[in-house]
Amino acid sequence: MSQDELSKAVINILKKEMGSVKDILPPDLLQNLQKVIGPETEKLIEKSGYVSKSKYIALEKLANNLEKRIIDLENNAKE
Repeated sequence: MSQDELSKAVINILKKEMGSVKDILPPDLLQNLQKVIGPETEKLIEKSGYVSKSKYIALEKLANNLEKRIIDLENNAKE
């Protein structure tokens, strides 16, 4: 689940739990909460040992590039 999806899920839970109270709150309050909750949620997830899908893909690409470079260096050293 991406960080954005997780933030939206938290906001939807808040909307559901707030019920009729949300009708008297400013409409942009929940959007502002999402901007605040999003980064904090990601920090909590990373503390648990997980990373967002985009970070995982970036790290995987980096690892693959490094592995290829090592293989190339080993092959050049043998020659």
